Amino acid sequence: MLNRMLRPNVTRPGMFPATLLVLAALVCAASSARAEEKKDDMPTPDPRVFKDADGNAMPYLLLAPKDYNPAKKYPLVLFYHGVGECGDDNKSQWKNGIEVFQKPENREKFPCFVVAPQCPKGRQWVNVPWSADSEIQPEQPSDQLKLSLGILTAVQKEFAIDADRLYVAGLSMGGFAVWDVITRHPDLFAAAMPICGGGDEKQAAKIARLPLWAFHGGQDTVVKTFRSRNMINAMKLASGDPKYTEYPAEGHGSWTPAFHEPELLPWMFAKTRRR
Repeated sequence: MLNRMLRPNVTRPGMFPATLLVLAALVCAASSARAEEKKDDMPTPDPRVFKDADGNAMPYLLLAPKDYNPAKKYPLVLFYHGVGECGDDNKSQWKNGIEVFQKPENREKFPCFVVAPQCPKGRQWVNVPWSADSEIQPEQPSDQLKLSLGILTAVQKEFAIDADRLYVAGLSMGGFAVWDVITRHPDLFAAAMPICGGGDEKQAAKIARLPLWAFHGGQDTVVKTFRSRNMINAMKLASGDPKYTEYPAEGHGSWTPAFHEPELLPWMFAKTRRR
């Protein structure tokens, strides 16, 4: 009798205490709730396709501000992706830094529209070689750049956009796009953010007064670091006052630390177009 009383209560294989089953169910439910809450906090951008008057099409993603109110006017960020995100799936361009605009705290502090067009494979935002030491700006913008500006115009017509608070950012191939589009349209944007790109230094005087913050990795072997340095110096020679951050130990992926700069979004959204 004593032995039976002291014998441990061993669960037979295949059996699971009911209490643990309940606890497991509660944990799963809580995890699902947290996942759903996170999903709600990180909204999915709307996939769209733009067509110009000639029938040329370009896919793009559109992120609207939280609690959009058409009675108000909102700033807009035009984002140019890099070569690795080229294609036609209309989703690959939404990575490598742009996710910063989805964060709940940023959507609360900086309500804005974000437009991310997608360049097709085999094409470029700017028809210049990325590995060159310098460039001469093509006489005409690329068809892809023209379509991206067509998207910008269409979104401005559809939604309540503040024309004095348009911003442009881009990385790598998209960094070249930023330099190209602002020198072609120096009065269009309130601020610009080119990352690991390059431009035509002879055009820099056109954007001397434009608020600009450029970034580059000191160990970049894809786009030479001095491409950004030279553009910044050219702007300064034209009496400009651009910001430049170089990460000495960073390679080509300088967009990661750039988009994590704590002062980046406050700096950008504080700028208004100078008429």
